[in-house]
Amino acid sequence: MLFLYNFIVYIANFLLQIFAVFSPKMKLFVEGRKTVFTTLQSKINSEDKTIWFHAASLGEYEQGLPVIEKIKKKFPAHKIVVTFFSPSGYEVRKNNTVADVTVYLPLDTKSNAKQFLKLVHPEMVFFIKYEYWPNYLNELKKQNIKTYLISGIFREKQAFFKWYGGFYRNALQSFAYFFVQNESSKKLLQSIGFANVKISGDTRFDRVVSILERDNSLDFIEQFKNNTITIVIGSSWPKDESLLVNYINQSSNEVKFIIAPHNIKSEQIQELKNSITKKSLLFSEKLNKNLSEYNVFIIDTIGILTKIYSYADIAYVGGGFGNPGVHNILEPATFGVPIVIGPNFSHFAEATALVNMTGCVSISNQKELNEIFDNLIQNPDERFEKGHICNTFVNMNKGATEVILKHIL
Repeated sequence: MLFLYNFIVYIANFLLQIFAVFSPKMKLFVEGRKTVFTTLQSKINSEDKTIWFHAASLGEYEQGLPVIEKIKKKFPAHKIVVTFFSPSGYEVRKNNTVADVTVYLPLDTKSNAKQFLKLVHPEMVFFIKYEYWPNYLNELKKQNIKTYLISGIFREKQAFFKWYGGFYRNALQSFAYFFVQNESSKKLLQSIGFANVKISGDTRFDRVVSILERDNSLDFIEQFKNNTITIVIGSSWPKDESLLVNYINQSSNEVKFIIAPHNIKSEQIQELKNSITKKSLLFSEKLNKNLSEYNVFIIDTIGILTKIYSYADIAYVGGGFGNPGVHNILEPATFGVPIVIGPNFSHFAEATALVNMTGCVSISNQKELNEIFDNLIQNPDERFEKGHICNTFVNMNKGATEVILKHIL
């Protein structure tokens, strides 16, 4: 099975070179990995002590950040190495300040795994949430390097729990300990013989709670809002926007909208702006404009959505009309904002919990969207109650980072 896996990885590597010619994202994926080993050689020497964190993409990086920051404080003499699998994670966070070295993770071949670990020689390794690369894990086990899974989540449909999943189950033996989000994940691991597992919860709650401790002010958002009820639309996709634009175009001028689309390609941003009949403005056009005169503010940049949520009276979080589903609802929740999402949220425990608790409302069509927005706009007590539920939920679930560190240290 390992032979077949390695064969597939080599074929995939070959195909990726071809796809990179036609896809900008694949080009980043391929080109970004060409300089990984030279970067590691230039930034890490044989005397350095290191700790390695791996994140699949941006969401997993943000999820693991509380642990990375705490580990960095506990081990100030160690260099922190962060790897990403996806360009959408690496390209956004390649210049982060918490890590000493940030690179793509080379593809999971035996030679790459050996070379990577030779250059990094970590004392501890943390995989965040998921991604189980057999060659890396096997090499970590051979070298007896302590490896942990943090904020792990397991589902019955995964190959680990199928009759044909022995190859993948063997890879899990490399982990010294599993810190999982929930009871079902713990029971699934126990069902295949793993007792080295603890329910720590989700470190994302610690991440979003820490957001409240920083300065979230944005003067241009304050000027735009101008003490008006504001709906912040975060990480929206075209399917979200088709409903939202219909609502915006027929809405009262006493309500303002901030839209931060998931995709900020210029042609899609312009198409979105052209579909809106209200007076609208792009973030990139805001210079020397009186922002308070506009009804709709479209954010065609990245990195400021979290702060923008602090100005929301109501938040709509996108992705719920697609697959796998809704984006991160915890950021608006931590600010005590009532949240509206699309119908696809069952894969996300926090969304399911908040929908059940009524702090978050799921809609499936235009009529439902119109009704919940109208209701929340017209009823400040309803906004406060739902927002309070969201904020309380976040605070009740913080603490995963301390559970993990207490065990490891």
